[in-house]
Amino acid sequence: MQRVRNKTSDLLYSIFRYALIIGISFIILYPLFLKISVAFKDKQDIYNPTIYMIPQHFTLDNIKLAAQVMDYLPLLANTLLFVTITTLLTAISCALAGYGFARFSFPGSNVLFVLVILTILVPTSTLMVPMYLHFRNFDILGMVHLFTGREGINLLNTYWPSMITAATAGGLKAGLFIYIFRQFFKGMPKEIGEAALIDGAGGFRTFARIMLPNAISPLITVILFSFVWQYNDTFYSALFMSESPLISLKVASLPAQANQLIPQLMGFGSNSGMKADPNYVAMIVDTGILLAIAPLIILYLFVQRYFVESIERSGVVG
Repeated sequence: MQRVRNKTSDLLYSIFRYALIIGISFIILYPLFLKISVAFKDKQDIYNPTIYMIPQHFTLDNIKLAAQVMDYLPLLANTLLFVTITTLLTAISCALAGYGFARFSFPGSNVLFVLVILTILVPTSTLMVPMYLHFRNFDILGMVHLFTGREGINLLNTYWPSMITAATAGGLKAGLFIYIFRQFFKGMPKEIGEAALIDGAGGFRTFARIMLPNAISPLITVILFSFVWQYNDTFYSALFMSESPLISLKVASLPAQANQLIPQLMGFGSNSGMKADPNYVAMIVDTGILLAIAPLIILYLFVQRYFVESIERSGVVG
């Protein structure tokens, strides 16, 4: 009797657990499924009340039109190049900073690490004005003013602000990445560094030849997080690079551009006075958003196993 009760309770718990997982998964995936449905839906299906998710007339016209509105392939190539460079710079600089906090003791190191943790808590919007002014008149130690008499170099609407912050461990979510690396390197045996020191290796050589190759788990975690957050970033992109061809900025202005360009792309001409159907514009916007997130979905499908393993090993849980 007791065994039957245990089996029944286990069965009910399994049913509840699977129902909960399926429900949460549906809530998360429903907007994605809806955008996929819209991307392949023909224009004549917009006002058909009998269609819910599966369109009656499949078409690729929405994808082609959204790609034309966004100038998708050049935009994607430019965005991936920019995001890849900033991600690699962020991973290397944050790994070096985390290694320094974990392995070297110097006056004020604890205070500096507390300040690093505070960068995780402080909203980025509070740093908007000083960061804007800093890169509006960028001057390292007053050298530009000393030699040229100018107030500084205007780096706005270039990629340099993001490159500089990424290379100096001050970029997007850098405080969290430094914390991840610091906790990992702090957990490694000190005897490894001491043995390298006896063999004549200095701090940088020990980091590059021994510590970094062993930090694969936090490296994968940081690279994936940094890539996704940099790809989706609108705050720093709009602040420093408002005129740059990046997907995050293009998506923000996509509704206005779709309203303007769709009549021209459909052959009505710019002076015809014709306006696009608002519901059709919404379909193209949803399709453009799907094209924007497609690289991240593809990336996750390929690396999700390594991502889950790296999260578990690097200790970013709980």
